[in-house]
Amino acid sequence: MTRAGKAKLMTGLGRFYTVLVYIFLFLPISVIVVNSMNATTSKPYLSWKGFTLSWYVKLWSNTELLSSFGNTMIIAIVSTLVSTAIGTLAAVGLYRYRFRGKDLINGLLYIPVVIPEIVFGISLLSMFARMSIPRGMFTLILAHISFSVPFVVFNVRACLTNYDISVEEASMDLGANRVKTFFNVTFPMLMPGITGGALLAFTLSIDDVIISYFVNGQTKTYPLKVMESIKSGVSPDVNALSTLILLGTILFVILTQTNVLKKLVRKK
Repeated sequence: MTRAGKAKLMTGLGRFYTVLVYIFLFLPISVIVVNSMNATTSKPYLSWKGFTLSWYVKLWSNTELLSSFGNTMIIAIVSTLVSTAIGTLAAVGLYRYRFRGKDLINGLLYIPVVIPEIVFGISLLSMFARMSIPRGMFTLILAHISFSVPFVVFNVRACLTNYDISVEEASMDLGANRVKTFFNVTFPMLMPGITGGALLAFTLSIDDVIISYFVNGQTKTYPLKVMESIKSGVSPDVNALSTLILLGTILFVILTQTNVLKKLVRKK
């Protein structure tokens, strides 16, 4: 075989492999989207009975499902804001200052990341029970903050690797105090790491099942509600809501990749 033939063969195999990877990644998602528009009422909705949008209409009358999704969004937003603030300050403090026990703290940050979620969930449940804290929205937010903070720290600390502290010194030489320097110089330079950590914390919070199961009490989140519905077959309402979430995610990715959000922020 000639060199050109080998190159053509490798190109074809590469494209074929790429297609297989995308099929593996997106086929389960496409099943959810298709079933959200499937007119069948039999479970587990594997047979196509015709096109319909009635499940999207019926979704708005499913108050329990919508309430669980609302709880998930509240928990995710609050825990992301708090964990991002704590994680950013912790990363900056660990980078700038030397103190006794610094290496120990750096090592302890990896425990919530590597420990099995079921162990972490049982530990939080035992702690809340020991402190007589009623399980519910508050304990869910605390639990999500506890496992989100390390991811924010790691992202911000990675951004600090190539950070030039002389820029802060120049700012203070020009008359700015430490607070003004942080918000006008340090914060914008760390924004990529902060944004990445916040997005990761938000994703982990929305997606969490195991830890939330131990600390939720009577407060149902969307993942827990979906897990309950699996016992009797996934409801078409769940497929419809999952499809809407998917569309919202795709829209957000498109806006960020095309810099539309950055342009809107700059205009403001």
